[in-house]
Amino acid sequence: MNGTKPWPVEIRIKTTEKLLEIDFEDGKTFSLPAELLRVESPSAEVQGHGVNQKTLVSGRKHIGFLGTEPVGHYAIRIQFDDMHDSGIYSWDYLRYLGEKQSEIWQSYLKALAQAGLSRDP
Repeated sequence: MNGTKPWPVEIRIKTTEKLLEIDFEDGKTFSLPAELLRVESPSAEVQGHGVNQKTLVSGRKHIGFLGTEPVGHYAIRIQFDDMHDSGIYSWDYLRYLGEKQSEIWQSYLKALAQAGLSRDP
């Protein structure tokens, strides 16, 4: 991460609300639902290994967190209660998800509808 990008100053997991809250040093705070984080996991399992290989993840409406762990000084790994834990969420990626949350979510809902899939398990 270059020196111009804001660093997180606090990350909170709200297990009951199924939210990850992240505060950045520039004052921006984002509240990211577990479902969004899971279906947009940066893992190869979800993103694939190349362009246009992303997997559409459905049935995660009730997904929750089991925990997080730091990955160096640049990211966290999130363990979800469906046992998915291979995504490494960099500060940049969490910031991107926070800033683009609405667009990403609408795009996800549209893709589910087009594929005839549901958020429900």
